[in-house]
Amino acid sequence: MNKKLLAALAASASALMLCTACGSDAAESSTQETTAAPVTTAAPESESAAETAESIAAEDIEFEEPVEAKSGDAILAIVDGQWYVQYWGKKDDILTYDAGVAHIEGDGDYTVSVNVGTKGAQFDISGDPENGYTCGGTDFCAVIVQDGTKLFPDMSIEIKEIRVDGKPVEMTAKNYTSSDDGVEMRANIYNHFISNFPDDAHTAEGAVTGDFGEYSSKIINPDDFAKWTTVEVDFTVTGTGDAAAAEDGADAEPAAAEESSSEEASESTAA
Repeated sequence: MNKKLLAALAASASALMLCTACGSDAAESSTQETTAAPVTTAAPESESAAETAESIAAEDIEFEEPVEAKSGDAILAIVDGQWYVQYWGKKDDILTYDAGVAHIEGDGDYTVSVNVGTKGAQFDISGDPENGYTCGGTDFCAVIVQDGTKLFPDMSIEIKEIRVDGKPVEMTAKNYTSSDDGVEMRANIYNHFISNFPDDAHTAEGAVTGDFGEYSSKIINPDDFAKWTTVEVDFTVTGTGDAAAAEDGADAEPAAAEESSSEEASESTAA
């Protein structure tokens, strides 16, 4: 049940994914630079924590449900300052328990979230479901829509509010939207691996180019994440276009047919 080793092994792969997703290569290094991710370190484990882990059996604990994101789902992808506690939409991530995932069904308002205070996360970290572990810092944070580039190529994501432990934090800049390796769609909240706008950076108003200013890949002060248990992000999606219209149309036609049949049945009964 303890995933600390898995988290450590996965961290370097996650960091490589981030740098790849930034779109940097030898040809584009002048417009988009990346840096290597910090070395992963495991959370400290005291002797008392190890003893607690031995005394508490996983089968005796009622854990929250792990949440694995599927195509079209939006998640809050986040790592703490040590690249130890993470969520990438996978069921083996420490923050998978009771993660707030939103399925994108068209334009509208959505919320995603993570919570390290769950019994599952606390047990995976320390072996004690009531340990009270809190995260320190964040080295990456973004709203990511799985397969968003393929499903909604014109999608724009606008971050509306970010809450740490229920308290809104100040946004120091506006976010932009860009594809993630041509597959996912993302809105960076804190991503210091990017030094310039990706080629496809855009908002609902159009393309975003030039130097970071009003829009940025870092829209929060990391000091506001110095210590946290929960993080929630409200955002608005626009530009889903024909995909959303098609879904609405598919829902509307059967309803109309049903209504027509109901009216015909009423008339027949009255006659």
